[in-house]
Amino acid sequence: MKFHVEKDVFSDAVTWTAKSLPSRPSVPVLAGCRLEVTEGQLTISGFDYEISTRVSVDVTGEEPGVALVSGKLLAEIVKALPGKPVEFTADGPHAELTCGSARFTLPTMPVEDYPALPEMPEAVGTISPAGFAKAVGQTAVAAGKDETLPTMTGVQLELTDGQISFLATDRYRMAIRDAEWEPSADDLNVNVLVPAKALSDTARTFAGMSGPVTLAVPQGEGSPGMIGFEAGGRQTTSRVLDGQLPPLRTLIATNFSTVLRVSTAELTEVAKRVALVSDKTSPIRLSFDEDGLTVEAGGAEDANASETMDCRLDGDSGRISFNPAYLLDGLGAIDSPVAAFQMNEAGKPVVLAGEAEPDADEEEQDKYAGYLYMLQPLRWDA
Repeated sequence: MKFHVEKDVFSDAVTWTAKSLPSRPSVPVLAGCRLEVTEGQLTISGFDYEISTRVSVDVTGEEPGVALVSGKLLAEIVKALPGKPVEFTADGPHAELTCGSARFTLPTMPVEDYPALPEMPEAVGTISPAGFAKAVGQTAVAAGKDETLPTMTGVQLELTDGQISFLATDRYRMAIRDAEWEPSADDLNVNVLVPAKALSDTARTFAGMSGPVTLAVPQGEGSPGMIGFEAGGRQTTSRVLDGQLPPLRTLIATNFSTVLRVSTAELTEVAKRVALVSDKTSPIRLSFDEDGLTVEAGGAEDANASETMDCRLDGDSGRISFNPAYLLDGLGAIDSPVAAFQMNEAGKPVVLAGEAEPDADEEEQDKYAGYLYMLQPLRWDA
């Protein structure tokens, strides 16, 4: 096998593929990048039985063939090369990479031991890269980390011909994002639960693409075993999780007796400051009335902090407390100038939604619609 390719193009493709490779593979060949040259194209791929990646770039001076080399090592080498064309050749147990006067010899792995990559499923629709990245980022933050509850570690995608919805929960909070997309069929109705980490990594890598992201899910009887994404000549597939999340939308109240509105940026900074005296088990307390909002926290050895700020209150005065990390995650996810805390009686879940400034036009108001973050408050005396 032999080919010539521009250094930046090669580096970008190898680096993207290597990011998904396991740091501790179950078998050595899974740490490899598979390089295949056919008809003027180099296809670089990786697979660990859960996530696969595949990207194709144009090359010249090619001789067809396949080689398997350490992905992480190849990425580090290519990244450090001078800005000159790269020549890569592979023959037998070694591969040679030349760039200007730099020359590297790498051992190859047995290609015959490498597993067959999964094929892309059937495309079901497209979504903008920015919309995809935002929706995943806003919901994955609420996914669980406990591997003993695997269903809670995923983000559920609900695909219909009307919209695409992203949902996640770790039992103490949940996030739902409804987004626009272009479905491929009129009668589509598919739910698929994707590991949150795999989905987040995919969304980040596709965020800067100029074209749409294609979503692909197997059709037919039973639950889909995988989901695929494609954009800008790059493809990735991921296994999906068994089961489904509970019907999260049924947990959302339709009316609220109290709505507390504050500046998102200001409350974020205040919460971060007062949380300096707290630990993981100490809540942040919010006391509010028509005169303003007081944010408090206490920690070990009688350390305490409090700060007041302006607010707009519709309803009765009250007080509520939250896990500091969960509160800050929600404030960071709503991505809006105003944070609206929608509440009913004490102890019930609080819905956090983003809003525009009161004098914003309708288009600006709609910009923050379609997302909510619901979290369970803590006992005030916790």
